[in-house]
Amino acid sequence: MRIVSLSEAQSLPYWRRPVMLLFLMAIAMPVSFATWSALLNNFVIEVADFDGSDIGWLHTVREVPGFLAVGVLALLMFMREQVLGLVALVLLGVATGVTAWFPSLGGILVVTMLSSIGFHYFETVNQSLQLQWMTKERAPQMLGWLLSAGSAATLVAYILIVVTWETFDLSYNFVYLVSGGFTIGLAIYCIVGFPQFEAPHVQLKSIVLRRRYWLYYMLQFMSGARRQIFVVFAGFMMVEKFGFEVHEVTALYLINLIANMIFAPLMGRLVTVFGERRALIFEYGGLVIVFLAYGGLYWFGWGVLIASILYVVDHIFFALALAMKTYFQKIADPGDIAPTAAVAFTINHIAAVFLPALLGYLWLVSPPAVFVLAAGMALASLVLALLIPRHPAPGNETILSRVMPTALGATPGE
Repeated sequence: MRIVSLSEAQSLPYWRRPVMLLFLMAIAMPVSFATWSALLNNFVIEVADFDGSDIGWLHTVREVPGFLAVGVLALLMFMREQVLGLVALVLLGVATGVTAWFPSLGGILVVTMLSSIGFHYFETVNQSLQLQWMTKERAPQMLGWLLSAGSAATLVAYILIVVTWETFDLSYNFVYLVSGGFTIGLAIYCIVGFPQFEAPHVQLKSIVLRRRYWLYYMLQFMSGARRQIFVVFAGFMMVEKFGFEVHEVTALYLINLIANMIFAPLMGRLVTVFGERRALIFEYGGLVIVFLAYGGLYWFGWGVLIASILYVVDHIFFALALAMKTYFQKIADPGDIAPTAAVAFTINHIAAVFLPALLGYLWLVSPPAVFVLAAGMALASLVLALLIPRHPAPGNETILSRVMPTALGATPGE
């Protein structure tokens, strides 16, 4: 296919430009992944009779490909990032579509592994392309709009589930096939409908670990560990403790989507105006309160309304994670973006490989203890966020740069 530079791409029709491709990919992925997530807890409890330990192992298996995201670098020796990302989307759609065909622990684990490879490899490449194709000035706002677009697409899918699940007595198989098929179709369109876009900076194809990125690595590690608790146990709690059914869980996800559509662009604007440091401090401080409040659901017997509000607020705070992307974009060498995206995904998933399984056993003993641990992780992230300078840049990666020379020998900054 024709290779077009980013500067030449501006002369193409708008519907064939890089930004449009990013928006279509942002729409294609969450339709499969979010639908799979919305049905998952009910599917595994009703069909496969999962308990807390089983769900922990499921999510541990799901995160293994994320831990192995550095494998993207090997594949990039044989194909372009854009092609790899779209092929990964197709794999995600196929695996999502056949999920209900394997209603056993072993079958679900295998299909989950395949869908996870598609999801994590796509996300690794997608993050790299976003940071390469966007200017530093526009990135926070555009990332917010991309998140909003994905939420809008998924909103349609969730409305259909809420409205039709009981009315037409839908099956898990039908919903999974439709959502997976949508992702496959849109990915194929992106493959044949767009040229190959060439970024101005050649990306390294080897593993890149730089000492001056250490704070970004630590933030990624803590984010991955903390997010696992929310992804694995917050939704599971809504089904196990409060008896949510499929349409009720989906309705909660629907509220999250509407909140994302409204707040994601505002979060991007917030990062642009106040900077990554303040945005992340605000996020992590809020998450400490939210996770402690989750524990209060058990300690004080708070009802389903409080639980639902906490779930939505929790999700809104996570939208500020885009500040980590723009922080890295500001401190990175242009050629480091692709390899560091792969390394960052691996670091993000180190804890994810073992944490869900271990906490699954802790959940059987004390669910509140799981959320208290998450609050501690959010507090540690808050401390790390305090090390981000007001104006991050190469040579000014942390506030310690003024006393600790960087690995590249850059002059310490503010």
